[in-house]
Amino acid sequence: MPHWIHIVWRSAAALAVMFLMTRLLGKKQLSQLNFFHYIVGITLGEVAGFISLEVESHFMLGVAAILVWTLIPLGMEKLSLKSKLVRDWFDGKGTVLIKDGKVLEDNLKKSMFTSDELLEELRKKNAFRVADVEFAVLETDGNVSVMMTKENQPLTPKSLGIRVPNEQEPQTVIMDGEMMDEPLATAGFSRGWLGTELEKLGVAIENVYLAQVDGYGQLTVDLYDDQIKVPEPSQREVLWATLRKCEADLELFALATDQNKPRKLYESCVKRMQGVIEEIEPYLKR
Repeated sequence: MPHWIHIVWRSAAALAVMFLMTRLLGKKQLSQLNFFHYIVGITLGEVAGFISLEVESHFMLGVAAILVWTLIPLGMEKLSLKSKLVRDWFDGKGTVLIKDGKVLEDNLKKSMFTSDELLEELRKKNAFRVADVEFAVLETDGNVSVMMTKENQPLTPKSLGIRVPNEQEPQTVIMDGEMMDEPLATAGFSRGWLGTELEKLGVAIENVYLAQVDGYGQLTVDLYDDQIKVPEPSQREVLWATLRKCEADLELFALATDQNKPRKLYESCVKRMQGVIEEIEPYLKR
């Protein structure tokens, strides 16, 4: 067998083995690369390259080495799930670099982190002044997590005392011009409803590249032809305006009547309508 064919099939087999072993290690190997994962990743890559090119060596010996370098980290991961001591030993602990707005120089030196590196990491988090940072910690994967002081944190509805409902996951109901039945059913709608909504927008399904339904039943579409303008969904705005009009009409009826009993009835309806509007306002005015 020619050497190049030998190398091709060994490389393909090594790639398949590496893929299986990486799937076995899980996504943490990709997302949280600490010291231990870094060593394991480099070694697995070296072994895979070795068994691909060293045609004189036995292929299964390399596979055995990859298997060992996979099973040991996998065992350590399982053990770390049950023991904080093992977890701290392998993953390490985060190091506090800034506390109460003060830089902890000793911790910087222990982490071999310079002032320039600290400022660079803070700038990545849009913190250009150390005085604006309340707390910063060097994580085990090398990233710096930053918490700004209270006055420098962005406003949220909760900080303003505004109650808002939880956002539901949008469902993609059309992809590449094809209806997606499962997401459509998850959103609680049918193909007939989707066809009606597309007719309202004046577009055909074959012209739709992507369409999504949000938690409020509003359909947004993206067309293949970007020159065509699609109207923005306005169901919530129309419903809000209709409710306010009903409230205004009831108040007008109460003012227009001279009879005491109908006036009280209208005023009672106005209060009930105001309660309904106040209750659903967070859902409509977003």
